[in-house]
Amino acid sequence: MARTNSDDLLIDDELAAAFMGDDSEVSTPAEAEEVAASDSGETVEDEEWEPADDFPGQLAVDVYETADKLVVKARTAGISKSDLDVSISDNILTISGVLSGGEDEQTTRWHIQECYWGEFSRTIALPVQVREDENSVKAELKDGVLTITFEKEKVEAPKKIEIQ
Repeated sequence: MARTNSDDLLIDDELAAAFMGDDSEVSTPAEAEEVAASDSGETVEDEEWEPADDFPGQLAVDVYETADKLVVKARTAGISKSDLDVSISDNILTISGVLSGGEDEQTTRWHIQECYWGEFSRTIALPVQVREDENSVKAELKDGVLTITFEKEKVEAPKKIEIQ
């Protein structure tokens, strides 16, 4: 059976009320803001957005392979080598660090904050076996891109066992 616009779909105002924990119906977005402001004891104009500091940021990565190498690339613009930590153990790669510079002591109010500042970490189970010794891994930070290149572990092709 085809769905129509009126079938069990929450409209924007009902959805806003559901997320605010208010079961009463709200008829306009302005009323939704007033309800939110009255719940917090603030006027709409006095509301200030504060970023969440409870979890480390995620680092976006690209992982690809060539015939004999596995390459991991991460965008790390604004991060110095001394603020990065790269480690590998049992084919698990961890890249972590701190991105500083997002706070200005003279800031009185944030309007938009989309850039992540602070600690970040990314752990990746590598998709192929790699050699983990120092001579087989190369890490380079250039133009804001961290590139880690691993030599792939030589894996013997499966041997066919003849059944007698």
